[in-house]
Amino acid sequence: MSSSIYDLKVIINPSRGFKKPSFLSRQEAETVLKFHKTIEAYQPTPLFTLNNLAERLGVECIYVKDESKRFGLNAFKALGGTYAMAKVMCRELGLSDDGMDFGYLSSREVRERTGPITFITATDGNNGRGVAWSAQQLGQKAVVYLPRGTAGARVDAILETGSEAVVTDLNYDNTVRLAMKKAEENSWHLVQDSAWEGYTEVPAWVMQGYMTMIYEAMDQLKANNLGRPTHLFLQSGVGSMPAAILGYLVNDPETENIKSIIVEPHNAACIYNSAVHKDGKRHPVKGDLRTIMAGLACGEPNLIAWDILRDFSYAFVSLEDYFAARGMRMLGNPAGKDPRIISGESGAVGIGLLSLLMEKPELTPVKEQLGFDDNSIVLVLNTEGDTDPDNYLDVVWDGKYSLPFNRALTYHLKRS
Repeated sequence: MSSSIYDLKVIINPSRGFKKPSFLSRQEAETVLKFHKTIEAYQPTPLFTLNNLAERLGVECIYVKDESKRFGLNAFKALGGTYAMAKVMCRELGLSDDGMDFGYLSSREVRERTGPITFITATDGNNGRGVAWSAQQLGQKAVVYLPRGTAGARVDAILETGSEAVVTDLNYDNTVRLAMKKAEENSWHLVQDSAWEGYTEVPAWVMQGYMTMIYEAMDQLKANNLGRPTHLFLQSGVGSMPAAILGYLVNDPETENIKSIIVEPHNAACIYNSAVHKDGKRHPVKGDLRTIMAGLACGEPNLIAWDILRDFSYAFVSLEDYFAARGMRMLGNPAGKDPRIISGESGAVGIGLLSLLMEKPELTPVKEQLGFDDNSIVLVLNTEGDTDPDNYLDVVWDGKYSLPFNRALTYHLKRS
């Protein structure tokens, strides 16, 4: 039985914040990148140009930053985990952050000084694998809790690092609470990109780690004399990744006016839901958060991320799983001579949304409100590859999550 799209919900955000997040500045990003370069597996991930798809959709250009190539882990999440874990270890060692070096932190000398350190996290898959891999590289231990329904392949990827993986009977947000409780009971170090009252320092470090992705992308555009994006799709779970990217962009006068569009699945649209309420506060969503976009199945916004998204996003979009599935098929079966990109459910949703906005006449009002036309230059972050290989094949080979032809595509457009 296919899960299909019948409506698209959009809020155009009229607000513009004045207090820019200084912890997400270019200077901070340079410090983070310097650290990431000390990781042996570090290489910039590719930035692809999809000229044929752009021509087909009627925009000037489409760029895809392909994070499926990051550290051989098929997702971007380790950028945040490695940086936060290194900061934690420096605190344990009484070291300053100057010259923070992953090679040194993974040395026998450090392990003898610190003794065994256990990191713990809750995850839908990619963050847990990143933390587990980082702990393995550092010679330390990781314990990873996962919500019910987590794909077996994502659990196996964590176990392969030698870390402990525990699948709970809880949804994501309650799994986070369980991990927090276990960290307190066992004096383990919680590494989470969610933030709440009393827990903001580590999530801020995680968000800083994510900046390497956009720092690389902007430098790649400049190095290749490519046009600066007019639009950026940012898929959101708790909001940490999009807030990190958006925070970096608004701190740079050259990029602060890029239209950043926050995208979430209907059943886990906690950022959209917070924007709907108009009081500036976070408003979680409840339930099982069911969506094929497992990395976005989060019901409670990150405390520090929400402020950034509220103040600087151009628009908030809530949509059904069909958009992600369509994006996966399009990137995996490229137009003309465009490169083939293996994209997972969360990574492909921006392309799926762009394609329908540009192709469906009934969505013309939304397209115009978001400012898409033949001069648009669009950047998409493919944040994961086929982290659930079985579902990837079900979508790409067998057409899972297709739109029935006998139902109309509708939308709801609001101004906040």
